[in-house]
Amino acid sequence: MKRALIFSSATVAGLAGVFGFHTAPATLALSSLGSSAGAATPGAGAGASSPTSTPPTTAASPPSTSLTSARSTTTLPGRTTTPRAPSTTTTVARTTTTMAGAARSATGEAVNYYFGVLSVSVTATGSKIESVKIGQINDGGYFRSQQIDQMSIPILEQETVRAQNANIQSVSGASYTSAGFVMSLQSALKKLGI
Repeated sequence: MKRALIFSSATVAGLAGVFGFHTAPATLALSSLGSSAGAATPGAGAGASSPTSTPPTTAASPPSTSLTSARSTTTLPGRTTTPRAPSTTTTVARTTTTMAGAARSATGEAVNYYFGVLSVSVTATGSKIESVKIGQINDGGYFRSQQIDQMSIPILEQETVRAQNANIQSVSGASYTSAGFVMSLQSALKKLGI
């Protein structure tokens, strides 16, 4: 019971302290900004000494520009701010020359995908991928590798045409073939500028 009384009175005293605490906005003059680094800090202790500096005798005036009449000045307690002059940005559009109806093809680099070597050939019109085929494949004549490639490569080709980029999912059970396909595909798309 005695502890509860102590805790509750301490809580009430703490809440009274929190609710009774008021802050006052600090005022700062622009002329003292340059000399505030060496000024003594409040509450530094009675015996502590700290370097002091004298404030500058003249305050720098803001530079005048030809845009002064178009700018507004906002005055806050203790300081004056002037917004920056509007800036001008010139953007030059990059032009790409492509023939809308001309189909072009590129074959990606041959990639060793652990069970063999493959490369991907891409045909595109403008920036649209029209078709994707295997340019070259050598899976060493292994029956299991041939089965995996025959199952996974048509899926990878269809996914590429559907996605119109190289961000495609790998085929389950054909992770090496999928990784090699994507690496060669990225190379072909880079050659085409897609």
